[in-house]
Amino acid sequence: MNAVIGEILPLALGVAISPIPIIAAILMLLSPRARVTSVGFLLGWVLGIVVAVTVFTLLSSILPEQDTDASKPVQGVIQLLLGAGLLLVALRQWRRRPKAGQEPTMPKWMQAIDKVTFPVAFGLGFLLSAINPKNLLLAAAAGIDIGSAGLGIGAIVLVIAIFTLIAASTVLVPVVGYFIAAEKLRGPLDGLRVWLGKENAIIMAVLLVVIGVSLIGKGIGSF
Repeated sequence: MNAVIGEILPLALGVAISPIPIIAAILMLLSPRARVTSVGFLLGWVLGIVVAVTVFTLLSSILPEQDTDASKPVQGVIQLLLGAGLLLVALRQWRRRPKAGQEPTMPKWMQAIDKVTFPVAFGLGFLLSAINPKNLLLAAAAGIDIGSAGLGIGAIVLVIAIFTLIAASTVLVPVVGYFIAAEKLRGPLDGLRVWLGKENAIIMAVLLVVIGVSLIGKGIGSF
């Protein structure tokens, strides 16, 4: 199990370092309905991660059983495809980076964040974690690692819980911190929001290249 946890840590980190959801959570924390919408967003974010990883873990169980000491061509092909997909997403992110002196473009739905209700915040969190292409690729890679490791049910649940905790941490920490010290965090949160908005594309591009290359290496090693 320790080996599997080691394999999924970079993937969970890839989900965690997602500037757009972090910015969305910060905007909700700075809105008049902070305590309601931020909790809804956090719950949706966590549920989306759990659902995505669990689905791909279950799907990986239908892969042909292979000797642990033998090559794993099917798993290798999947990892190669996932790695290539992440590199394509990284290229897309890099091309979208703002030019020098240009203000970053944020999604239009962020402009209406003050009017968001609990159900909408919940749905938004779920969509950003479970349906987002980048997160789906990372969840698929984690699911393949977990489902193909031959773990028992209890160990699988524990590994998914660890993955979820790490992946959700960058939304969880600001929300929990706000409930503990709301006034003290307003300034730092706003500063973080501005910085993430400017560096969003570059952060994600670099991170996805690293994870994508790692997956391609694992895929090659499976043959």
